[in-house]
Amino acid sequence: MSSTNKTVEDLIARSNRLGADKRNTNFAGGNTSAKGTEKDPVTGEDVQLLWVKGSGGDLGTLKAENLAVLRLDRLNALKNVYPGVDREDEMVAAFDYCLHGKGGAAPSIDTAMHGLVDAAHVDHLHPDSGIAIATAVDGEALTTKIFGDKVVWVPWRRPGFQLGLDIAAIKDANPQAVGTILGGHGITAWGATSEEAEANSLWIIDQAEKFIAENGRTEPFGPKLPGYGALPDAERKAKAAALAPVIRGLASTDKPQLGHFSDDAVVLDFLEAAEHPRLGALGTSCPDHFLRTKVKPLILDLPADASIEDSIARLQELHADYREDYQAYYSRHATPDSPALRGADPAIVLVPGVGMFSFGANKQTARVAGEFYLNAINVMRGAEAISTYAPIEESEKFRIEYWALEEAKLARLPKPKSHATRIALVTGAASGIGKAIATRLAAEGACVVIADLNLENAQAVAAELGGPDVAIGVQADVTNEAQVAAAIQEAVLAFGGVDLVVNNAGLSISKPLLETTEKDWDLQHNVMAKGSFLVAKAAAKVMIDQDMGGDIIYISSKNSVFAGPNNIAYSATKADQAHQVRLLAAELGEYGIRVNGINPDGVVRGSGIFAGGWGAKRAAVYGVDEQELGKYYAQRTLLKREVLPEHVANAAAVLTSAELSHTTGLHIPVDAGVAAAFLR
Repeated sequence: MSSTNKTVEDLIARSNRLGADKRNTNFAGGNTSAKGTEKDPVTGEDVQLLWVKGSGGDLGTLKAENLAVLRLDRLNALKNVYPGVDREDEMVAAFDYCLHGKGGAAPSIDTAMHGLVDAAHVDHLHPDSGIAIATAVDGEALTTKIFGDKVVWVPWRRPGFQLGLDIAAIKDANPQAVGTILGGHGITAWGATSEEAEANSLWIIDQAEKFIAENGRTEPFGPKLPGYGALPDAERKAKAAALAPVIRGLASTDKPQLGHFSDDAVVLDFLEAAEHPRLGALGTSCPDHFLRTKVKPLILDLPADASIEDSIARLQELHADYREDYQAYYSRHATPDSPALRGADPAIVLVPGVGMFSFGANKQTARVAGEFYLNAINVMRGAEAISTYAPIEESEKFRIEYWALEEAKLARLPKPKSHATRIALVTGAASGIGKAIATRLAAEGACVVIADLNLENAQAVAAELGGPDVAIGVQADVTNEAQVAAAIQEAVLAFGGVDLVVNNAGLSISKPLLETTEKDWDLQHNVMAKGSFLVAKAAAKVMIDQDMGGDIIYISSKNSVFAGPNNIAYSATKADQAHQVRLLAAELGEYGIRVNGINPDGVVRGSGIFAGGWGAKRAAVYGVDEQELGKYYAQRTLLKREVLPEHVANAAAVLTSAELSHTTGLHIPVDAGVAAAFLR
């Protein structure tokens, strides 16, 4: 019903415009609202409603279903039962008694700010320029200097019912005002129409930007530090790829994390400047920032040309210090009823000359954490340009980070899927068995690298699976060591490391011994035996550096055991792969890396190998029509069932799940039962 309401349509359009421009607010940051009228379906009479962005929504992609819908009369009546600031958290539960109908999305903590302010349209945003004023040591004086009496300073107060009452009182007492600067936090603006509210929000942002640009110091972060400048592009990427697995392992000490790498110029410039250690130690200020980035980052205190070995050694020392410091921060401020410490590892790691590594429970969270720290750098630049950066007190940060309401919000998150936080690289994954495995692993929560000879097809599959927050496509000829290394580097830079590799790339040429050429033999051994070796070697290096264990899966074949006719080159190389499983399981077990194999047979439908001519040749060997080959294979099995790529994918998912955490060196037949291929 509300989706056809003109007030709602205008609110969504305004929100999408504001959220589309990162100058205005960051992903999932801020909220917007509108007040209007609808018919009560019970009484048939008009009822005054508030539509406001619900908890966890994003302005840039906001839809009607992301809005919380509340009755204004009941929301305003909460003022009569408000128990005071010491118990204001209780008011969030009270919002449920104000909902209109089913109420839409869950109301956020900022609902009171929107409902209690006497304006038809309200925007609360987190623009870098606005937060720069909000975090300046003399922010109140700057607010008056920049905006006159049109914008009013609001001292820091944790978001909640009292802040809503405060802003409502400020608007009533200042009829000329169009908004506020919220100390340490952001801005709030309002208007009688949606257009007016949007214009007032943008005016505040633009005025703040203009003031900083016209009055700011040219080097707000101080002079450049010799040796801390950005490395050349290729060298920077190579060093990032070498450090990323180690950094991810450190950041995953308490629980596994996914990573994101950025070498944005904003980060590199910050790390080259003399003041970056001081400012980094002060941490972020806006609640949305430090909830994503933690109170402060870990910063490597070595120049850009420091060796990989020295950088790793120092990062390990700094990580130990960071954990000790974070534990002390928690101990300083925790009370008996505080939520338990959630983990002492950094969410942001900064490496001079290289860039920023950010971490989270999934790729999107990791990427957004990095985007928020970019915002924080911009905030610090603005504040330092015109004043001195002064974020909110550490104790207030703790009150937000370990807020019971934040804990409840985290508790509502869905249970992680079986492969959440895992990074998989599947070779030959643009079609057939490889595509089925990649699809299944992504469905189980993994981030997947689609590696294939055909880049266009690999990228198409990655797009099908959900795009760069879920999957990427890379070109890789597994017979070429340099291309394998490049594919692993792309995986590491995209997601932080590699946890799971599936050696699936393959082909087959079916010929009897006397017709098999040396070229036939070399091609199959290069792709499958040598290719699997090269991929396993490159991936194992990353897994060992991460110190998080891992999985290597070989898609071997029933033919690695069964002596079938006219198949010397293919079956011999599959036997090579099968023994690689045993050898690597024995060698890599000390690092927690499991190595297992899958022996499929008769996978005709959807198979790239069979479509490439292998099917016709095998059909000729067995004297059946090629279209009937799958049924023929099924009838010779014990279960009389045809094997599909999805069945192989099922085995890959189970083998790499926690249920088989103590299994290595195993070969699983997926052949519907071929007695001659039983493993003895």
